[in-house]
Amino acid sequence: MITVMIADDENLIRDALGSLLSLEEDIEVIAHAATGNEALAQAAKHRPDVALLDLQMPAPDGIEVARALADSLPDCACVVVTSHGLPGHLKNALTVGVRGFLPKTVSSTTLAQVVRTVAAGGRYVDPELAADAIGAGDSPLTAREADVLAMADDGRPVDQIAQRVSLSPGTVRNYLSAAVTKLGVTNRHEAVRLARQRGWI
Repeated sequence: MITVMIADDENLIRDALGSLLSLEEDIEVIAHAATGNEALAQAAKHRPDVALLDLQMPAPDGIEVARALADSLPDCACVVVTSHGLPGHLKNALTVGVRGFLPKTVSSTTLAQVVRTVAAGGRYVDPELAADAIGAGDSPLTAREADVLAMADDGRPVDQIAQRVSLSPGTVRNYLSAAVTKLGVTNRHEAVRLARQRGWI
């Protein structure tokens, strides 16, 4: 029997996934979680074979949960199930050891097969998401440029960004300027939009 934990902050999605997987004779859903912290606690308590993780849930997010479980529970195969399958998200997930990555639009048959595949040590990445990730390429931004650009998301002034990231306003301007240049856009607002679309911030 393959044991599964489902972590998603949307009750309806979490319950639906659990109901669908419970119909499979060889799969048992043994834990549910609504936040990243709850997922880590439930995983430590129940030690599931597979963790189905929503990408965007209350902190930590699915990728950070997968990173933590890779250290604390390496035998648990993590699968990200998301409605936000951007190229950068997929690459980040694979970097931390996620074994499966698929959209919430997959069929219940595919989901069950993915659970079996990763539980047996295999991997599964949705073909369409994989093609998008290959087409988008790697992020040209350094980690620091990405952090500063993410802070500029809501039009926050440079001085406020500088305070939040503990840098001088001049250094923040330099990082923003570098991001704009690397992304081939004309201003930081366009840079934020493009980087968000590709999952780089």
